[in-house]
Amino acid sequence: MFGYLLQRLLYIFVIVAVMSVLIFWITQIMPGNVAYMILGDFAGMDQILALEQKLGLHDPIHVQYWRWAQGLLQFDLGDSLIMERPIAPILFDAIGNSAILALSSIGLVALVGIWLGVYSAIHHGKAGDHIVSLATYVTLAVPEFFWCVLLIILFVGYLGWFPATGYTSLSEGFFVWAQHLILPVVALVMGLMAHVSRLTRSSMLEVMHSQYVLAARAKGVPEGLVIRRHALRNALLPTITVLAIDVGVLMGGIVVVETIFSYPGLGRLLIFAIQQMDVPLIQACLIVVTIVYAVANLLADILYTFLNPRIRYGSSVNG
Repeated sequence: MFGYLLQRLLYIFVIVAVMSVLIFWITQIMPGNVAYMILGDFAGMDQILALEQKLGLHDPIHVQYWRWAQGLLQFDLGDSLIMERPIAPILFDAIGNSAILALSSIGLVALVGIWLGVYSAIHHGKAGDHIVSLATYVTLAVPEFFWCVLLIILFVGYLGWFPATGYTSLSEGFFVWAQHLILPVVALVMGLMAHVSRLTRSSMLEVMHSQYVLAARAKGVPEGLVIRRHALRNALLPTITVLAIDVGVLMGGIVVVETIFSYPGLGRLLIFAIQQMDVPLIQACLIVVTIVYAVANLLADILYTFLNPRIRYGSSVNG
């Protein structure tokens, strides 16, 4: 396991390095002039050229990349061109807020999605299975922004139960803090929960007809124990993979949800940076998203070893 972890960490480093090159290249070819965006419409050409020189925009592209990459390796993300402040504190605050939203969402997706999938598989062909299947079909077909609009109309405009936008810290009180989280979390989890539910259902149906489950039933093992110990443990393997992939989908959904609910997280910060052409801030946000996605896949692989003892990383397994 230790050797495998070292290997995977090396892979993550390579992936982040490659993505850093792509991110830097994409931000360099974005339309618009950074110096012009900073100085405004009435800046003279001398001022623009002086600022471009100060920012190193006339240096060769590989020199600019290496200067930026060196900063990343030293945990120096540079300064925001628009806010004229170090990026690190701004980014860490946004990451903390988004982490609350993302962890709440992925936890709810895992718990409720798996439970619905198991329930649907156990009641295969019955009314409960049909209801869950129909609900998941509907939620999969609807994008996040629709749920955002629907939730705001129903729970903000009509019922008045929740605030429409904003965020408050936990120090303001748990109830007020939770009120600002509930609608964004619900909007995020709808499609992902349906995805996990359908996959878990399919996997459970396949496992429940396998030889070892049939053998356990023939030995008189209680049905609840058969489901928990023999069926669910193996059925969760593909679900864990999808949950790791859904982290990337979740990051995309966070951009939409945070923008609509004016939630001060990483997604909204990225949109602000793009609108203002704040290139260093864009680069910092994108590299964080890359790291989060890579780490999520690493955690999924580690969970495999606990759910399936037959997997042995770092050595070949015969038979």
